[in-house]
Amino acid sequence: MRTYLPLQPPMLEPVQDSSYRYREFPPGQALEPYVACYWTVEFDASCDRKLHRIIPDGCADIIFDLHAPSFAQSAMLAGLMSSFETMDLTGRCYFFGIRFFADQASRFIGYSVSELSGGDVFLEDVWGTEASLVAERVQEAAGSVQAMIGLVESLLLAKLQRSACPDPQPIRTAMQHLYAGRGMVSVRALAEELCYSERTVRRMFRKEFGMAPKELASIIRFQCLLQELHKGPSFRFSDTAVQHGYYDQPHLIHMFKRFYGLTPHQVFR
Repeated sequence: MRTYLPLQPPMLEPVQDSSYRYREFPPGQALEPYVACYWTVEFDASCDRKLHRIIPDGCADIIFDLHAPSFAQSAMLAGLMSSFETMDLTGRCYFFGIRFFADQASRFIGYSVSELSGGDVFLEDVWGTEASLVAERVQEAAGSVQAMIGLVESLLLAKLQRSACPDPQPIRTAMQHLYAGRGMVSVRALAEELCYSERTVRRMFRKEFGMAPKELASIIRFQCLLQELHKGPSFRFSDTAVQHGYYDQPHLIHMFKRFYGLTPHQVFR
């Protein structure tokens, strides 16, 4: 089982709002090494608007808009984020997503995650006509989250078996070290583990993820900190921060504002 399981704000700040619901669902055992979770966002617009916050998690997503006007426009791909974003929900919506670990996404997408940088990409641009067929089947199953999950799991397992995407093993080895080190691994240490130069490691990360290894390590470290803080009220905030390499309070607050858009005490009151 994966020890790195990123969090999103609705899991940290449960919202008491009957018109808005965010949920996460674990993948089946066969897909645990590749999929962090499946997720849904529902908003019924019984109130005027809702701000949905999204933070960097070191993952790439396939997102189905179940209320899109056409199947071709209902499935999108989203690459890695480097800072928080907010969605202003003002109308009825229902999204279903598949969240892939960054180092495994290419097995299913067919391209490096770096190809997704610069904004959302329609799945049809990557999978061709298959994307519309999949989107149609997902929409038909939208009455049951478990039915949607069962459908996409069958699809993902089939894609995994016939994946023709080259296996970037050095990148996956590097990511294993980042996960094991909870993001507190230097580029030099990665280079030594891979027996590559630091320059080569930076180039590999840029090519595969569209992001420097130091930046991705910072996101993993931040997410690991959130995991610890989320465990319960027994933690001592300052001790937990130090354990994750945040020795300076201004630095910690700066990273929180960059990745989350709020201060630590606004999130963990």
